[in-house]
Amino acid sequence: MSIKDMLLALCVVVIWGLNFVVIKIGLHDIPPFLLAGLRFLLVALPAIFFVPVPRLPFRWLVAYGITISFGQFAFLFCAIKLGMPAGVASLVLQAQAFFTLLIGALLLGERLKWNQVAGILVAAAGIVLLAESGTASSATVGVTQSTLLLSLGAALCWACGNICNKLIMSRYRIQIMSLVVWGALISVGPFLLCSWLFEGREVIVSSLVNIQLSTVLALIYLAFIATIIGYSIWGNLLARYETWRVAPLSLLVPVVGLLSAGVLLGETLSLLQITGTLLIMLGLLVNVFGARLLSLTLAR
Repeated sequence: MSIKDMLLALCVVVIWGLNFVVIKIGLHDIPPFLLAGLRFLLVALPAIFFVPVPRLPFRWLVAYGITISFGQFAFLFCAIKLGMPAGVASLVLQAQAFFTLLIGALLLGERLKWNQVAGILVAAAGIVLLAESGTASSATVGVTQSTLLLSLGAALCWACGNICNKLIMSRYRIQIMSLVVWGALISVGPFLLCSWLFEGREVIVSSLVNIQLSTVLALIYLAFIATIIGYSIWGNLLARYETWRVAPLSLLVPVVGLLSAGVLLGETLSLLQITGTLLIMLGLLVNVFGARLLSLTLAR
């Protein structure tokens, strides 16, 4: 990978890591379903006038939009709104890698490798520790069993979206950006409906009438920088390089998320939470690099 492309990849990592801090800021003055609905409305408009409709059955577009756009961010935004630390959320969301492996094994018959099973077990131990920390002191740290389950729900929806994406890309020749943009449009209706049902008309009107500059900037960041620019650069890199060169860099996203949340939001973790986050990160590392490190060791 050239130096230029490596810098572009690292820029995306930073953009996506900061994404969780921006979500936290955006949720200060606007409820989660409305914020997510406005985000994906901005992703879809005006992009749908320039990006062609993906040529695939409508049911696949709905499946993609409902899982990776609506489901993932409905759970994630609610978790952060209820107090889940942005940094911890950025890490727990990476459980999508393990959910994707498990769903692929169950539905597609894909075989799990030893390092993937080991990674799942190590990360699961970390998640258990986070749950225990929430039970011990949920009033102060923001990691409760509810916010942890919501974050895991977001990861599960992302994983389901990954499977949809895998099946779509294997069967139909489409551009990933067309899937992202039109999938975003699919999610707008469910988000706004949930906002109307659960957040209420008065809250919606009040939020829109009294919208703050920080919220507007957060929406611009989430829609155009994190989604349009981030996915465009990442998709371009994946198209020009082998997956193993690009994908592991996403492990740096929660690192940026944890550091930026600590610096910008003043989030701190208890010893139990630090142990849990380190175990989850170790599980991710074993999942990605375990087999390669073993082969190098045996080769020596």
